[in-house]
Amino acid sequence: MSQTAVLSQQAPKASQATIYKILFIIGLCHMLNDAIQAVVPAMFPILEKSMGLSFTQLGVIAFSLNMVSSVMQPVVGMFTDKKPMPYALPIGLTFTLFGVLGLGFAPSFGMVVLSVLFIGLGSAVFHPEGSRVAYMAAGNRRGLAQSIYQVGGNTGQAFAPLITALILVPLGQIGASWFSIVAALAVILLIYIANWYSQRLLAAPIKKKQSSASQQTGVSKEVKRALVLILLLIFARSWYISGMTNFYAFYGIKEYALTIKESQLFLFAFLVAGAFGTFFGGPLADRFGKKSVISFSMLATVPFSILIPNVPQVVAFILLILTGFILMTSFSVTVVYAQELVPGKIGLMSGLTVGLAFGMGAIGSVGLGYIADLIGLQSMIIALGVLPLIGLTAFLLPADQKVREWNQV
Repeated sequence: MSQTAVLSQQAPKASQATIYKILFIIGLCHMLNDAIQAVVPAMFPILEKSMGLSFTQLGVIAFSLNMVSSVMQPVVGMFTDKKPMPYALPIGLTFTLFGVLGLGFAPSFGMVVLSVLFIGLGSAVFHPEGSRVAYMAAGNRRGLAQSIYQVGGNTGQAFAPLITALILVPLGQIGASWFSIVAALAVILLIYIANWYSQRLLAAPIKKKQSSASQQTGVSKEVKRALVLILLLIFARSWYISGMTNFYAFYGIKEYALTIKESQLFLFAFLVAGAFGTFFGGPLADRFGKKSVISFSMLATVPFSILIPNVPQVVAFILLILTGFILMTSFSVTVVYAQELVPGKIGLMSGLTVGLAFGMGAIGSVGLGYIADLIGLQSMIIALGVLPLIGLTAFLLPADQKVREWNQV
């Protein structure tokens, strides 16, 4: 059995105490990392005007950022499941630092794409290892721990509209370079986390243990089926969030005659509500069960997502808040659910669930941008509202008790 697989099974037994200091720091680092990532879609209205980019080109930029992150996250997670690399965390954010510097001074579309590739690479390294740190510090509060970690990221993403309104609109493209300071702060904090991570590895008693039946024979058909359902749910959720994040500001400007700053307030409300939903989702799952929270988040989102493009401005603002909160209650819960489906593969499962979310959002960015160019922005936003219906497959997931029974076999 790998070193990390043993660690992931033994650490919670050694201490059931939740280490909140580490959770809050890694959550803060997640916020800083994702705030930097949020600079990219936040710059879309700026780049669209300054470089004359089409919706398809903007989709390509989002694709470049998110696809690198999604492809690399499971790879990084699989590798670090076998060989832990605590100092990969600050190294990854150093890549991000160089990427955001390049983005601020990029003279062409090609250089913008190259810069966001560096940002995506840094994120790919950070997310699986950051999720592992949250798991190690969780004690017996895994849902809460993952919520603290993930809400940091969603809060960072929610800063995108404020970044646009307060920094990028007055400063323009060069304003992105100021986020190299944010990246440098994250690197410093992650050096502290890496030191704790290293000490935890040294302190944990590493012993050879007989593998469980599931690890000896591979993943069962039932587990594979559950994983496919989880990934389908993530597909629906990610495409919807990608469409709203990247294109709803343009919809608000066109349909409600909003200014760029006003449209960003609508998006900010949606994303902040999502951050709150992410935080509350974990504790709710600890109390009511993961499947219950996942299923509810998808079912309750559907009527609001369908209504948003068909109501007046004020009502749309309220529905955006409700949709963001309810939909994102499942975000951290899907990560924990997948980790418990395949115990001992914390990094891989985190890479698949969180990384795939970025990857599906990347594909969605290109596809939805093309659809907007083809049939019009308004029609695309209306069609987007039915996507959460796919997430109703969450009702087919095995119950939490069934997952626990599989792990005991």
